[in-house]
Amino acid sequence: MTKDSKVRNYVSPLVERNASPEMAELFGAQKKFSTWRRLWLQLAKAQKKLGLPIKQSQINQMTGQLDDIDFKKAAAYEKKFRHDVVAHIHTFAVAAPKAAPIIHLGATSCFVGDNADLIIMREALQMTAGKLAAVINLLSKFARKYRGLATLGYTHFQPAQLTTVGKRATLWCYEFVTDLQETEYRLERLPFRGVKGTTGTQASFLALFDGNHNKVKRLDTAVAAAFGFKNTCAVTGQTYQRKIDTLVINCLASIAQSAHKLCNDLRLLANLKEIEEPFEKSQVGSSAMAYKRNPMRCERITALSRLVLSLASSPQMTASEQWFERTLDDSANRRVVIPEAFLAVDGILEILINVTGALVVYPRVIAAHVAAELPFMATENILMAAVKAGGNRQKLHEKIRQHSQRACEQIKKFGRSNDLVDRLKADPAFSKVDFKSVLDPKSYTGRAPQQVDEFLQSIVMPVRRKYRKELNRKVELNV
Repeated sequence: MTKDSKVRNYVSPLVERNASPEMAELFGAQKKFSTWRRLWLQLAKAQKKLGLPIKQSQINQMTGQLDDIDFKKAAAYEKKFRHDVVAHIHTFAVAAPKAAPIIHLGATSCFVGDNADLIIMREALQMTAGKLAAVINLLSKFARKYRGLATLGYTHFQPAQLTTVGKRATLWCYEFVTDLQETEYRLERLPFRGVKGTTGTQASFLALFDGNHNKVKRLDTAVAAAFGFKNTCAVTGQTYQRKIDTLVINCLASIAQSAHKLCNDLRLLANLKEIEEPFEKSQVGSSAMAYKRNPMRCERITALSRLVLSLASSPQMTASEQWFERTLDDSANRRVVIPEAFLAVDGILEILINVTGALVVYPRVIAAHVAAELPFMATENILMAAVKAGGNRQKLHEKIRQHSQRACEQIKKFGRSNDLVDRLKADPAFSKVDFKSVLDPKSYTGRAPQQVDEFLQSIVMPVRRKYRKELNRKVELNV
């Protein structure tokens, strides 16, 4: 039996199979604890600037040890103290001994913990926004290419009036545009917890500055500004409001909803043999059924989407459960839920970029399905044409009804093709109808092609301009 811990121990499939390396790294230990050190550094810098006796040599030593973290030493300290923040304070103090007396001065654990979480979530949302824009761009290209290709519209998954393949793609695309807008909204309003003290009263900092309220307020805004935050929480307990986690994860859940809907549609279209996700030359669809081309990418996306939707309930319950200024029953939950929600959504978007960039369309199958149903949809236009040619509307209506019933019987009872048009052509009452013109699918798609053009111009173009650097992302799926 192997002793390799990488094989013996559980490894999250979100990291191993789905999320991008950059998103996985964002939620890794190096990023987290180096961010803690940066927070301690900026706190010390601001305190020095506001008059506390902190030496430049202390600042310099902290600055030189931001990323070189002794994780073994930190683990030993945590085993001793049973406190991760205390462990990393001691580890940082060993690396920067001159700064040991002033590291974490006046702060509480949530100064580094909560502020680091907000910094990392902001970066994760920015990364998510770029990938959403890439999906929107690919769907818009697909919509433009197939703007005029008539296809059956479905309501209740029953054939309805015609639309176009491109118009349907704008429906998918608009969902993600809405998600991008929500992501940008969250980014714009995401606050920094700031320098608030043990129960949010800033009492420790007020003591450090000898009762100078103005300096305490300036300390709060200075540290926030150092990390590029426009806003700090107006008030906090020991933690920032856990409702913020709810709002952020709800944003991710909205992306999962959009992805799930799109991929369910693609799975149904694959069954109809109209549109398929990319299928590689040596890809195997089934270990038993060699002919199969299973939509496994879309199935992975729907699976991950359900995970995100289920995770969205945890922050809601956590926010509800907090007592007074804080309890600690949030920590273990948040350590799992926040990274996994972001990692899962990142995996969803990575796979979506792969899928939407190489969708395979089968126009002849689509046309065959349209031809099979169009005669029924065209009956009203056929009726109007026959009336214009001098026929009696009521008598013609009855003839169409009878022919339609017989055509349906041939289809449903005997599995034959739709012969309604042949029946109507053979009926002298419809001899003056130009069936070729009446049965042109383009006559039944309304403004769908123009709606595609207008949507791309007014809705998608601003996204493409804003995120032009993120639009050409290439994805190589892990599995």
